[in-house]
Parts: sequence; structure tokens; C-alpha cells
Amino acid sequence: MNTSPAVPLLKIFVVENHSDTLRWLKLYLEELDHTVITAANFTEAVATLPGAACDVLISDIGLPDGNGWDLLDKVSLSRPIFAIAMSGFGMSADNARSRSAGYRYHLVKPFKTAELDKILAEAALELAQPQSGSSSDGTTC
Repeated sequence: MNTSPAVPLLKIFVVENHSDTLRWLKLYLEELDHTVITAANFTEAVATLPGAACDVLISDIGLPDGNGWDLLDKVSLSRPIFAIAMSGFGMSADNARSRSAGYRYHLVKPFKTAELDKILAEAALELAQPQSGSSSDGTTC
């Protein structure tokens, strides 16, 4: 049951190759009543993400068959997406590369759920606003 402050429900696509992390993140987001679609690697994400009609992308950067930075360039998305990178690396260069790739945030693992909740609330608020063309960073889903 969702006990967090009222946040509009989101359709979230999660890319994570570590099975325990993927399972935990999926369960956590579903507990908040979000719809969650997952991919365990870059190839699966490239094949699945375009048809997922997602609101939010949460992607690990270090994947065994590619990286999250290249993911947004590789897929053709039809509408704006709120993209969140996550990685075990948090140097300023990693943050900058995530932003230049189209990610709005770069979470360093392990991150606090409150940090993710705050970002998802921002995404929900932004997505609830009428769209006037493309997103501020040009990333579409």
C-alpha cells in the first residue's frame, strides 16, 4: 500500500543488470503504485523502451552490453521522457556526461529512497503540466 505523499502514478522503465537491485527497485516502485517495466541489459532496453510508452526512465549507466549514456541516442522515442541515470560512479564528470546524454538527474548508488521519491514527484508534476512541444532537454519517449 502506498503511504507516501500523493504523487500521480507514473509508468516507469527501469534498466539495471544487477538482478537484486532490479528486483528491489521494481518492488519499491510498485509499492508506490507505479507501473514498472524492466530490462536487464542494453539490448533488451533498446528493443523494449520505444514501445513502452513510459513517463520516466531510470537507467543504470554501467551495463554489460552497452551503457546508459548511449541508450537515449540509440532509441527512437515518440514523446518526452523524464530520464534518471543511476551509477556507482558519482564524479562530476559522470554527472556532466549523464546530463549531456539527456538525463535530468544522476543518482549515485546506493541512493536513499527519499531522493528518488523527490525526483519522481518532480517528474509527475512536470508531466501533469500541458505539453508545449518538446521537453526542455529534447529527450522524447
